Amino acid sequence: MSALDLLSKGDLVSRAVAALLFAMSVASWVVVFWKAWMLRGGTASVMRSIAAFWQSATLDDAEARLQSFDRSFLVLPAVSALRQVSQLAGDSTQGHRGTLGSAGDLSSRLTRALRDALHGALRRLQSGQILLATVGATAPFVGLLGTVWGIYHALAGIATEAGGFTIDKVAGPVGEALVMTAFGLAVAIPAVLAYNVFGRVVGRIEAELEGFAHDLLQMAAEASAKAEPPLRPARPMPV
Repeated sequence: MSALDLLSKGDLVSRAVAALLFAMSVASWVVVFWKAWMLRGGTASVMRSIAAFWQSATLDDAEARLQSFDRSFLVLPAVSALRQVSQLAGDSTQGHRGTLGSAGDLSSRLTRALRDALHGALRRLQSGQILLATVGATAPFVGLLGTVWGIYHALAGIATEAGGFTIDKVAGPVGEALVMTAFGLAVAIPAVLAYNVFGRVVGRIEAELEGFAHDLLQMAAEASAKAEPPLRPARPMPV
């Protein structure tokens, strides 16, 4: 018996379970293809973007080069945040009044900007992972629900027939009901595999981005320390 025949003979609950499994399968595969496209370069793409940044002469040059390297837009937000904070620091030295966001020293403002940029990149990396985990954890139980419901109706229908229970009468309907469990596993297994593979790649990229943000913060702190004028020696107190 085909899947269409099984659905045509099923009741409302069986069809609802099948429709739910189909929707979960479509949603998980959409996420799989989208994340595979976004993470197509993996850690190597992020490392190439970071290397292109350190080989640039200025921040403007780095942003221009990252337009072609950072296609997933993971490294570029941190560089843009660094440039914006540097511009705000230049405006504040010229006497321009800023907002509360520009309050504090350069290190605190840069830390806040890099944290926001890093969190934005991590949200993009983690998007879809919850759906894959949910599908992988619940799809087998949804299929099991369809199986239990199908077996119940199959046994209830056999009980009303004359001649009592025989193997040939039980095997067919119960076997057809077990197909729902197979459907649930077919939906869950790809989602679980994709979740594990993507989680490993996302973890590596996250470590690279956190290290890059730390290096940017350290570089800005050293540049700010060099830009500060040296302290004048104290004049001797008159006796």
